[in-house]
Amino acid sequence: MILICGIAFIQCKQSPTAESDVTERIAALPDSVRDLPGLSFQRGLISSTDEATPGYILFHPTFGTSSYLLNLDGKVVHEWKGEYNTMLSYLMDNGNVIRGDRDPYFPTFAAGGQSGRIREYNWDGDLIWDFDYISEEYLTHHDMAIMPNGNILAIAWEVITKEECVALGINPEHLPEAGLWFDKIIEIEPTRPNGGNIVWEWRMWDHLIQDFDASKPNYGAVIENPYKININPHIHHVEMTEEQVKQAIEGGFMTSNATVENQGSDLTHLNAIYYNAELDQIAISSYYFNEIYIIDHSTTTREASGSTGGRYGRGGDLLYRWGNPQNYGRGGPENRKLFHQHDVRWIPQGYPGAGNLMVFNNDIYGGEGQFPGAFAALSQLQRPTVSLAELDNYSAVLELELPVTDDGNYSLPDGKPFGPDEPVWMYQPEDPHSFYAPFVSSAHRMLNGNTFVNSGPRGRFMEVTPEGQIVWEYLNPFSSDYRLPDGTLPQPAGPFFYAQFRVTHIPADHPALAGRELTPIDPQPEVFVPPPPPEKEM
Repeated sequence: MILICGIAFIQCKQSPTAESDVTERIAALPDSVRDLPGLSFQRGLISSTDEATPGYILFHPTFGTSSYLLNLDGKVVHEWKGEYNTMLSYLMDNGNVIRGDRDPYFPTFAAGGQSGRIREYNWDGDLIWDFDYISEEYLTHHDMAIMPNGNILAIAWEVITKEECVALGINPEHLPEAGLWFDKIIEIEPTRPNGGNIVWEWRMWDHLIQDFDASKPNYGAVIENPYKININPHIHHVEMTEEQVKQAIEGGFMTSNATVENQGSDLTHLNAIYYNAELDQIAISSYYFNEIYIIDHSTTTREASGSTGGRYGRGGDLLYRWGNPQNYGRGGPENRKLFHQHDVRWIPQGYPGAGNLMVFNNDIYGGEGQFPGAFAALSQLQRPTVSLAELDNYSAVLELELPVTDDGNYSLPDGKPFGPDEPVWMYQPEDPHSFYAPFVSSAHRMLNGNTFVNSGPRGRFMEVTPEGQIVWEYLNPFSSDYRLPDGTLPQPAGPFFYAQFRVTHIPADHPALAGRELTPIDPQPEVFVPPPPPEKEM
């Protein structure tokens, strides 16, 4: 995601520490690049119909420290002010928000989505809980899931050294010198007002299969082990010089702890987590592997490190996977379904489609003339003659009906990939290029059967009907000038000043809103107006 966010600015070598530098670089962007973040678009409320579902919108400007609650007239009615930059907020029944805040001094991890802190703020914005998971060896990032008992499941990186990787059958030829940052999941029991206990843990490192080195204990046939993860095909040490890394940091799409040695260390890049309490299962999304996974939470931590135990009998091995069957030897590139997806979640009981999974499929491509992923796509946009329509990449929201068995497991035909073959529902407009969102983004089902969609890079929020009709639309007009200690903007940087990682529709009858005064705040937050594009020469 870091590469994606900043590639449109790579041609501009100035440091983003001064506001004049930022605006000058925006003004210099060609039209084809300005279209993707929507820098020239009308902002604020675009349309609101009688069919729009009563409620409010919870979001958080990417470069700011606040979480906003927006009414359907496009006015901010409440603000939670935080100390640090945040990517996401979850509203609790008592009106508090729990946020994944970005600690400004995190070490080691130079990939996008860094967090390090989970904080809870009450309705008045007072900090009432602060948990940190930060060291040179580990860091929380991207997303979390709040469980019914109040515990929190969080995604975190852990450092695995190059020597440890080789000892478990990973091909050393492509390994970064800094080793790999493997993903894991921790369950946190809060101890307010500070800290928490880690009461459960699942590590991807414990569930690997490889067919590279027969002398290692996890050697085996990948096609015969679909419940384990083969990482060797995905390891790719990005070759960069120190000067290139320096320019990337100055350009705003790498953090200052990026080095030549850790390019490619962020291996799987989990970007979403969701907990199903009824099944006691966890869904996660891997951006780089182009897959979603389901694992069993009913295990002990000991069982989660192995392949037996738990409600479903597989320990911490995968229960289900979907999106890229070539990862486990049961398909080729033509069978791939997911492309750098975000925001996997179950549809809750009582909602239309209950039990199905929803996912935002960001960067779909295929066929002659299309490009394999947003990095290549945005690189091509450096050519002013290339338009988004010519690029032909697009996005879609998918609803998947899972192959659930009577015991809550998932059926897998012999020698074939997990189903389904196709989504049971999909949102994609007639003009797919208008809905191209190559990174971030989110979508969730609403109680009336509509779906709330966040097209992230443009900060475009929509409520769409099952037939695909837009009944409410809003483009985020807010940005901010929060800076990390080194003077750089948090990711996503580049020209994506309006971008949103996660946006949530809050029903009007949500318990958190009962008895609250929800009139527009005065003054409203200041809108961000980018400079116009340069005049074209005649």
